[in-house]
Amino acid sequence: MKHILLTNDDGYDALGLKALKEALEPFARLTILAPAHEKSACGHSLSLTKPLRLLKVDKDFYKLDDGTPTDCVFLALSEVLKNDKPDLVISGINLGANMGEDVTYSGTVGAAMESALHGIPSLAISQIYKKLDDTWDFSLAKKFIAFFVKNIFENKLPKSLLDERKLININIPTLQNEECKGIKITHTGHRNYKNNIFKNKNPRGEDYFWVGLHSLSWEQSENKSSDFEAVNENFISLSPIHLDLTSHKDLEILKEWNEENGFLG
Repeated sequence: MKHILLTNDDGYDALGLKALKEALEPFARLTILAPAHEKSACGHSLSLTKPLRLLKVDKDFYKLDDGTPTDCVFLALSEVLKNDKPDLVISGINLGANMGEDVTYSGTVGAAMESALHGIPSLAISQIYKKLDDTWDFSLAKKFIAFFVKNIFENKLPKSLLDERKLININIPTLQNEECKGIKITHTGHRNYKNNIFKNKNPRGEDYFWVGLHSLSWEQSENKSSDFEAVNENFISLSPIHLDLTSHKDLEILKEWNEENGFLG
């Protein structure tokens, strides 16, 4: 059986991780290493100034006390699995969207970035909700991810899609199976951000601040081809991500500037 490493940023006991396990265990061998506590919006962060405790939850299932999703992947590959390199790493199913520029904040995507850096095919999966009291139904997500992973393992997708330093970011709308219109291949969209900060006082009269949730609004893209627009129209969004963050179209502009105004003449 193929071997899959699972992690997330919602914590080892999250409903999305349980759903992901249920979807994949019929046809794959699973190892799970997830944060002991929720680590949403920690990005691609690695813990360097504190020790981490690895705790066994069950067979092939571990939690990392106060570790980030990136820590989980790093420790899984270097310590838990060592010479047993997984065929695939999947991070999720995140409770909430990871679209547009949010991929830079996302611990879910950060974990997939880490495994991609180690040359392992990597997926990040999130399920959107429109209101906080949504009932979490992962039936569509489970059906899709089983279908997609089987396609990967059966070599129906070109291997170049998941080469080193690449990953696929998947966002799934909260729908019944029959409501989904299919898959759209998308680019990461342009999200609108606001300074959603709540200021209050603690019992000692000192100010504290709490970052709130931003509304899920975005700029319309050409041909409605972004991840935001896809899920808004009841499609599953697949966005290929490359870890090369260089703005290649601006390289020549900077080269010309440097030739004309070189720092050392």
